[in-house]
Amino acid sequence: MTPQKSDHFDGRRFVNPTGVAPQPFSAVPRMLLEPRTAWPSRVDVEPQRPPALDGASAVLTFIGHATFLIQTAAGNILTDPMYSGRAGPLNVFGPRRVRQPAVRFEDLPPIATVLLSHNHYDHCDLRTLGTLAKRFDPVVVTPFGNGALVRSSGIRRVEELDWWQDAAASILPITVTPARHFSARGPLDRNRALWGGFVLAPRGKRIFFAGDTAYGPLFRDIRQRLGPIDLALLPIGAYEPRWFMQAVHMNPAEAVQAHIDLEASESVGMHFGTFQLTAEGIDEPLRALDDARRARNVPPSRFRTLGFGDSMRLE
Repeated sequence: MTPQKSDHFDGRRFVNPTGVAPQPFSAVPRMLLEPRTAWPSRVDVEPQRPPALDGASAVLTFIGHATFLIQTAAGNILTDPMYSGRAGPLNVFGPRRVRQPAVRFEDLPPIATVLLSHNHYDHCDLRTLGTLAKRFDPVVVTPFGNGALVRSSGIRRVEELDWWQDAAASILPITVTPARHFSARGPLDRNRALWGGFVLAPRGKRIFFAGDTAYGPLFRDIRQRLGPIDLALLPIGAYEPRWFMQAVHMNPAEAVQAHIDLEASESVGMHFGTFQLTAEGIDEPLRALDDARRARNVPPSRFRTLGFGDSMRLE
């Protein structure tokens, strides 16, 4: 299915309709030369087994980076599944994983649906998708342009959607939502595939998975079009240096503002402490989130992070 031309698709490439465009690929070497706070080579994680649903609308378990297990009565969902040791081509190049997945792959319950936000290596891992295909044969719901890449992993069933479209083959209501980001697997395919987030509604609760995104009016748009959010999963890491990252990743202060814009009952931070993608230290997103909450009078109970492998219930 080919998307129609729109404010974010010119017939060949996708764009962000608002905000400053991301830096060109030629700026990456300069970004990589910025001073970087050293990360530890490894942080031990005690793998956990997901708890039982026990009548909840959903149980969410933080596996690491942007990977959550979302258990529902209709079936189980994985977001941006990434189990490999490196986020890069052939799983040989790119940043090395510092924290291992906090739920072993063999301990995952049956996975019915995968939500894939975009094609960057730390979110779209073909090795993990291939293993999921062999074990569970899930449906992958993803924005336009990602289908061929996803199918190359062995996944058979893919539903590609534009922003604001609803999934037809899903186990529960799922809507693809805008994000302010970009796509690429290399220097020659920039923005040939769309990026986005998702709102899913187990038992009428609204869970928002933002994927990767910079800050913008999209959060108010999501609130206005889809209603207030019961639980938002928002990225808080990989945000320095700002001259490069501001157009593609929120910092913690912007994530707190996104939480406010969404009128979210609760938010949980993600996209931190797993791969060193940018210059800030491994714990800096957590400290900056504390500062941002205090500045905006947001209680920790309203916006927090889960420990790696920890779970929460949405009643």
